Amino acid sequence: MSEERTADWSGLALGFGLAAIAGCSDSIAFLSLHGFFASFMSGNSTRLAIGLAQRNLHDLLEAAVLIGLFVGGVLAGALIAAPGRVLMTVSALLLISAVASLPALALPRHAPILVLVPALGAMNNVVQRVGKVSVTATYITGTLVRLGQELAQACKGGPRWDWLPYAMLWSSLLAGAVTGAALFPLLGLRALWLPAACVLLLTIWRLRGRS
Repeated sequence: MSEERTADWSGLALGFGLAAIAGCSDSIAFLSLHGFFASFMSGNSTRLAIGLAQRNLHDLLEAAVLIGLFVGGVLAGALIAAPGRVLMTVSALLLISAVASLPALALPRHAPILVLVPALGAMNNVVQRVGKVSVTATYITGTLVRLGQELAQACKGGPRWDWLPYAMLWSSLLAGAVTGAALFPLLGLRALWLPAACVLLLTIWRLRGRS
């Protein structure tokens, strides 16, 4: 296998892994926050608008805080720039989030989420471009748009399998979300140890591969 093809599969594998981690984390946060998201800011923007229209100050403020934390994480990740360093930062934040979930620390209930959200925002700066495929961890709406477009091209006689990476990326996030939803009733926010451990392993793998 050529070095270029190996690099392509390595980039895709990292993107799929990050998508699964984002899905798992977002599912846990959604269940903890009773309908708010850690990475799906379109959903939180809708909740903010509904809170504003219904004069529900609690929902409005909760959505606004989550959106602000996410954008702050994206900003920090963009300033760090180097994907390896961004991954290290995300790993550190997810580990802090997992530690904050320990009952022995007696922290406020949402403390782990306040660390998790900027971590997922920063994760979006680890963009894997493999050929014409741009793999991002949490921008799944755009992924589904590209999936539909590539399926249309295949139907018109274009490349037969260019839709497959987008389907696999969506499936990765879905698998992670199912895992998070299954773990939350058993562990609560302590389920965040799983995505924290997984992103740490991915970071080590990425850094070893670049050394």
